[in-house]
Amino acid sequence: MKKKSKVKKALLWTGGTMAFVVLATAVGGYLYLEHLNDNINTVSDDGASTGGFQKDKAINILLIGTDKRTGAGNEGYGDKNSVGHADTTLLLHVSQDRTNATALSIPRDLIVDIPDCPTTLEDGTEKVIPGSRNRFNTSLGQNERTPSCTMRTVTELTGITPDNFMVADFNAIKTLTTAVGGVDVCVAEDVDDPDSKLQLTAGPHTIEGEQALAFVRTRKAWGNKGDLDRIKVQQQFLGALMRQLKSSDTLTSPTKMVKLAEAGTEALTVDSQLDSINKLKDLGLELGKLNVKNLAFITLPVKDNPAETVKATVVVDESQAPEIFDLLKNDVSFTEVKQQEKKEKAAVAARLKGTKAPASEVRVQVFNGGAPDGSAQEMLRWLQIDEGVSKSENAGNADGTLKKTTLEYAPDQADQARRLADILGMSGSGMKPGESVTNTQGLPAMTLTLGEDFKGAGVSLTPPSKASDDIKKSTSTADKVECAQ
Repeated sequence: MKKKSKVKKALLWTGGTMAFVVLATAVGGYLYLEHLNDNINTVSDDGASTGGFQKDKAINILLIGTDKRTGAGNEGYGDKNSVGHADTTLLLHVSQDRTNATALSIPRDLIVDIPDCPTTLEDGTEKVIPGSRNRFNTSLGQNERTPSCTMRTVTELTGITPDNFMVADFNAIKTLTTAVGGVDVCVAEDVDDPDSKLQLTAGPHTIEGEQALAFVRTRKAWGNKGDLDRIKVQQQFLGALMRQLKSSDTLTSPTKMVKLAEAGTEALTVDSQLDSINKLKDLGLELGKLNVKNLAFITLPVKDNPAETVKATVVVDESQAPEIFDLLKNDVSFTEVKQQEKKEKAAVAARLKGTKAPASEVRVQVFNGGAPDGSAQEMLRWLQIDEGVSKSENAGNADGTLKKTTLEYAPDQADQARRLADILGMSGSGMKPGESVTNTQGLPAMTLTLGEDFKGAGVSLTPPSKASDDIKKSTSTADKVECAQ
């Protein structure tokens, strides 16, 4: 562990984390940078991350908040005797080209499989904390679990390994909203919540400090007074905060930027891969490329736990959740950025248009380049027996691993490539014009390399290119102003 190793307890991930969108070039000077470095709290990622974000790849950041009380003036908040939970959690996916991002909220009462978690404790000792099937929020704090265990739980749930995690404390919302001069929100009806002490009349308001914290903490004022409706309001608040952080008034004010730098570094606990202001600056520069209109918010689809008579927890809705996971894994924009759509359509039109050779004339060697063991033989059997591609061969393992299945072919094999792509359900983006190889009979053949996206012979290789209508209906964007209700 490095520096202040104790995890700062947090309720709200939002402001403290997103401050780094504009923090990157806020201040200068060696001494001040060292001061900011001293503010940063780090906790080991315990090998649960990818090893940290990379500038040339999509970024996945896990934003975590707990319900344990912390900070001056926060004694009355949270679960009084609790060691803390993963009370509010988002998986932020930023696209490789930085044109869009998706923030996936994970409900705290979701029943999940928490895996065994190798963990570095506060005193530096290491132990493996046994896993269990329990509420998602118990992946942090309970049984000495640290944020790295929440990270492992998210990977188990979604199939996505986060690059980094961030945790913010109660004061993040108070200090950050004050630093930017307040955040504009709207409520559909009068609010008077005795628990959070939030009092607002219907209509627009600019809130900061204690009032902003109350706004995101309250749940009895929204919808069915449960966690899922509170998540929607928190997403609306985060969108408003993002708009304010990206506004010219904030970006051109040295005073506000210094306040943001102080608040952000003091409020955050980050993983050991983000242990300096320079690393956070680099992340901020990447996030800062994003236009907020292309930041989509969505909550993981869930349904009532069928094992309960009195409904208190939820389980994953398997009819919708896998689509969301696939969209994130394939780096597909929930906001349907036009540039990405046009690029894919152009690739499909150019490579799939034209005549198709008969299946019996298709010559191809099948390599395994990241698919499960035995996949090349499975594909070969299916092609020969079910699809009539008799001139196909199992060529063993490829030299490297591919994320996406590809078909490489020479120009004079284009008609064969189009036929095989049609059989495989492969889009034009998976077709790679190149050179032919020589098969065991000494004849030119194409190369089909099965990547990590391979889900079985006969399963379409075309990744989702846009969100379905059901997913679109449950998605909001950061540029959309809504009144909480």
